[in-house]
Amino acid sequence: MKAVVLEKQGEIVIRDMPMVGAMTPDSVRIRVKAVGICGSNVHYFTHGRIGHYVVDQPMILGHEAAGEVVEVGANVRDLKPGDRVCMEPGIPNPRSRAAKLGLYNLDPDVVFWATPPVHGCLIEEVIHPAEYTYRLPDGMSLPEGALVEPLSIGLQAAKKARIVPGDVAVVIGAGTIGIMCALGALAGGCSRVFIADSKQEKLDIAGSYDGITPINITKEDAFKTVSDATGGWGAEVVMEASGAAPVYPGFTNYACPGGKVVLVGIPIDPVPFDIAAIQAKELDIASVFRYANIYPRAINLIGSGKIDVKRLVSKVYPFDQAVAAFEQAARLEPDIVKIVIEM
Repeated sequence: MKAVVLEKQGEIVIRDMPMVGAMTPDSVRIRVKAVGICGSNVHYFTHGRIGHYVVDQPMILGHEAAGEVVEVGANVRDLKPGDRVCMEPGIPNPRSRAAKLGLYNLDPDVVFWATPPVHGCLIEEVIHPAEYTYRLPDGMSLPEGALVEPLSIGLQAAKKARIVPGDVAVVIGAGTIGIMCALGALAGGCSRVFIADSKQEKLDIAGSYDGITPINITKEDAFKTVSDATGGWGAEVVMEASGAAPVYPGFTNYACPGGKVVLVGIPIDPVPFDIAAIQAKELDIASVFRYANIYPRAINLIGSGKIDVKRLVSKVYPFDQAVAAFEQAARLEPDIVKIVIEM
């Protein structure tokens, strides 16, 4: 089958690859139709590694996916051929302690698409456990289905923030995940969300959503803007979604006393924290690593129209132009939020 393969750092090709895995009574075979390009896959392309995950052999890319069921295993009752679905890319060991506690995203043995050495889903067909395959509601497009994955990260951040209706939030970083965090905060009950970044083009997209106020940090004092808007109190929720090292020394200044800080972005190297400032406000610090038990909520929010992810799709490429799609994503152009490959 044709697949998009990262041969090594800086080299992507489309070539034939064997199907990964084999059908079981509890699995489904899916014809892949739409795959979003994630920042982590771009990082593997440009740098060849993320932390201790190193690309040392050819790897099929892609983990944000939707498609159409072709075949179901003998034990599968909730899906049938022809169903349009999206697929959760991380498969844990169901017998692990983390999975039994409902923390399956933290299972050390989780098998996650396009994380070395695991192949991804940018191939014509995949075999996937039915338990982690979700039917899309009528009216929800396949590209929207592919964006369930990044939205799930934003909703996981909102869950970890323990939002109280009416809270004010600040999100740092207006990339795909930052905007998804902002949308998740609104869905969770925030009355207003500020989103701070240096790229006006991305801020314009974020600001097109009701309830999201963009702040261009190159043109205004973001701390003062939030302070003035909250009567000097600060935001109840702060989500760091940039992973940019210069942000960390002072970003907790956005938070009000007793506020919550959620770490979503992953910095490349260790970053400094002002522990005394955190203690002085008794801030609650939470962190996010992917998501668990969130996919159905994300699907419901998109399918009901409560969250519109369509406007985040900046460009759609056909499968035979997938290499060009990754090359554009790697340029980090300011007006590009999400690129989707259709198959």
